[in-house]
Amino acid sequence: MPDVKSRRAKYSEETRNALLDAATRRFAEHGFAGTSLEDVAADIRATRGAVYHHFASKTALFQAVFERLEERSTEAILRAAADAPDAWTAAVIAQNTFLDHCREPVYGRIVWQEGPIALGWKRWRECEERFGYGVVEQMVASLQEAGLLPPLPRGALARVAFHVLGAAGTAVAEAPDEDKDRLRGEYAEVLTEILGGLRTDCA
Repeated sequence: MPDVKSRRAKYSEETRNALLDAATRRFAEHGFAGTSLEDVAADIRATRGAVYHHFASKTALFQAVFERLEERSTEAILRAAADAPDAWTAAVIAQNTFLDHCREPVYGRIVWQEGPIALGWKRWRECEERFGYGVVEQMVASLQEAGLLPPLPRGALARVAFHVLGAAGTAVAEAPDEDKDRLRGEYAEVLTEILGGLRTDCA
């Protein structure tokens, strides 16, 4: 009996992951409004009932896709910054890795363009707070503790940085494909200059 339950659990998890993969492709290509649960199910040769077994609604499916993308993005940002030799380099790497993700078609469209539509502005902002704000606050704390930023109120400083990064990410994600690389570079330059303007050491 344990083996049967184990196989069922494995199959259920595999089905869920397949649905998430199919939904990710659909939402990135057709958007939230242009994607139906029937389409997602058909892509993996499943029934609509199989979708409802794992997700209560299309919005719930979208949120699961959204959260998986954000989790992977956050992990990638922290992993990239972890190998930096100092707090300043780590912050710049984290910022640039974030912008790299925003110019990617799948992440950019689902998280920054479709997210507010599918989840509603309030829930979307809550999700962004959950995934992004902690990383920004961590970077600000590291910079302050290293004496590289002034002793301004940490929460307020992190909050401003979070919103500035969000504005840059949105602009890159919403840009036409032919402009994404250029804008990514421009925003990276501007953000680094803004951060550099606050730097307290000149060593």
